[in-house]
Amino acid sequence: MLVRGASLSLSMSQYLIDQIKKTPNIEVQTHARVVEVSGEQHLERLSINCGDSGETTTVPANLLSIFIGAEPNTDWLAGVVERDARGFILTGRDLMREGKPPLKWPLTRDPFWTEASVPGIFAAGDVRHGSVKRVASGVGEGSIAVQFVHQYLSEV
Repeated sequence: MLVRGASLSLSMSQYLIDQIKKTPNIEVQTHARVVEVSGEQHLERLSINCGDSGETTTVPANLLSIFIGAEPNTDWLAGVVERDARGFILTGRDLMREGKPPLKWPLTRDPFWTEASVPGIFAAGDVRHGSVKRVASGVGEGSIAVQFVHQYLSEV
């Protein structure tokens, strides 16, 4: 496992770090990045640059998965839409308090499943509170959000 930074703890949940440490066939290399992928008909090799030494080594590979982090990066939405303590955007039923929508909710209907605390703002995928954190789920949520956008636009 290659980590661009100094450790896994900056971008990954502790329970995942603990699982990785317990798995004997996983080696973690920090300050490393993939600089080239190669192969004839499929992936066969990765070229990895070590940031500490500056050396680039080529290793055999037949699979490459990329994990870009577990932080929502929604600070720019502070004060715009409701977010949980970790910064994930609250949508749909997660906005409801005692069966009622947010205090400033201006519509007579409840927020749609992917709709944030401001009507017409939708969130899908990893940024949404309670999401599954998988690409396929994010794609599905995105398509649902598009349907809700169309429905919202027909209301206004």
